[in-house]
Amino acid sequence: MRTRTGRWLAVALTATVVAVGAPASAEAPFDDYYSGTEGLTGEALKDALHDIISDAEQLSYSEIWDGIRATDEDPANPNNVILLYSGESRSKNANGGNVGDWNREHVWAKSHGGFGTSGPGADLHHLRPTDVQVNGIRGNKDFDNGGSPVNGAPDNYTDDDSFEPRDEVKGDVARMLMYMAVRYEGDDGYADLELNDRVGNGSAPYHGRISVLLEWHEADPVDDFERRRNEVIYEQFQHNRNPFIDHPEWAWEIWG
Repeated sequence: MRTRTGRWLAVALTATVVAVGAPASAEAPFDDYYSGTEGLTGEALKDALHDIISDAEQLSYSEIWDGIRATDEDPANPNNVILLYSGESRSKNANGGNVGDWNREHVWAKSHGGFGTSGPGADLHHLRPTDVQVNGIRGNKDFDNGGSPVNGAPDNYTDDDSFEPRDEVKGDVARMLMYMAVRYEGDDGYADLELNDRVGNGSAPYHGRISVLLEWHEADPVDDFERRRNEVIYEQFQHNRNPFIDHPEWAWEIWG
């Protein structure tokens, strides 16, 4: 295990210097956190990142409610959260399981590996607020292009075995799934989660479609909302990061 205290301090100091100086590259503030990844590619890089981001706090599933209220807060209205698929701003207190509520969407569907609501099922990096009914429409489908429009979520599409989110969050979805495939490697009592290039994965610990996810990753680059979300998870909750937000190029180094 790495010693977090020193690492947090180094990252915080670097981030402060960057904030008052010239605009930073995506990589600059986090070099200390990712120490040991220099020059690595492929499985070696994936293994090194796994060791780093597995040094994390485990939240309970009930703690995820407050986590999402912080991570997905509407920048224009601190009383609301932004729903992932619809883009709607909805009251932080309108959470639950009824029509009109938002609930905790597992972007990596929890049936893909059977992890339920513990371990991977309570990882803020892929848990997002979504409308209850839209969440039900997405279900446990893999991600791919095409389908019919989703009622209640403009510019989202779905068919029998896949779901296509709106353009503004396509990259977000891809990077969350990439994080999960690196974070959970089967060495912690949970399934080894992997990305593949198919849909209809069902209960197998796989999610797809990686070729499409790479396209989405490139077409929808990291934005300020994602960066802030990554920072809040790191500083306030799990104390680990999504490396594909900090270093988008690593997606290609591992899966490209």
